[in-house]
Amino acid sequence: MTGKELLSLFIRGDRTALARILSIVENESPGFDAVLRQLNFSKKVPVIGITGPPGAGKSTLVDGLINFFVRRNSSIGVLAVDPSSPFHSGALLGDRIRMSGHFTDPRVFIRSASSRGAMGGLCLQARDMTLVMQSFGFDRIFIETVGIGQSETGIAEIADLTVLVTTPGSGDEVQFMKSGVIEIADIIAINKSDKPGAEILEQSIIQSLRMTATGGSAFSGKNRRNKKNPVIVKTIANAGQGIEVLVNEINIRMGET
Repeated sequence: MTGKELLSLFIRGDRTALARILSIVENESPGFDAVLRQLNFSKKVPVIGITGPPGAGKSTLVDGLINFFVRRNSSIGVLAVDPSSPFHSGALLGDRIRMSGHFTDPRVFIRSASSRGAMGGLCLQARDMTLVMQSFGFDRIFIETVGIGQSETGIAEIADLTVLVTTPGSGDEVQFMKSGVIEIADIIAINKSDKPGAEILEQSIIQSLRMTATGGSAFSGKNRRNKKNPVIVKTIANAGQGIEVLVNEINIRMGET
């Protein structure tokens, strides 16, 4: 199949063509830059980043957000960045497994990408892959970072809004709240909020936000422009609790209410 034929199928909404173009871009195959130049970005598609430490429930939270939006007939694109295998550099965890209920839903497209050792919680080609998905015309795009902890600030350069997912009892609360990742958050979701320590974690977050506000920030990513203080939302993603509240806060922050 020629590049022209592939782009023609892509423009007509062919998911197989989308997957192939994403692979071309991810692998930086010959001609990938020419493909990018031919994409149409006339539709503004919001990009929402989901970041946080391993085990916080990011994939389960994304699954809950997908459920919410598809029930309202929205089309959703998901880019889930996974750790790399040390043997073949491919995606190791495959977060799509946690979203398996959407595999056959024509309104949902989920793509795993390998971090291939890149820092910042993303893969090197994440920006260009996001551009491809925006061009395809989804109503919303979610990017889930790899979950490496304190260095996950790369998402702020791509996403229009960043949700930081935390969880009580992880043992990393103090260091995590001191790290730069809290500075990129528009919304902080305390997931698994039914677990002991949720209130303590919330107070730690509030204290860290106060310290950040008074001490200033050197972070200059996309989400620092005209940035408001983050709002805290409690969720229990595996039970679907707090998802609608989270969506409402996302809409408010993105000016969609």
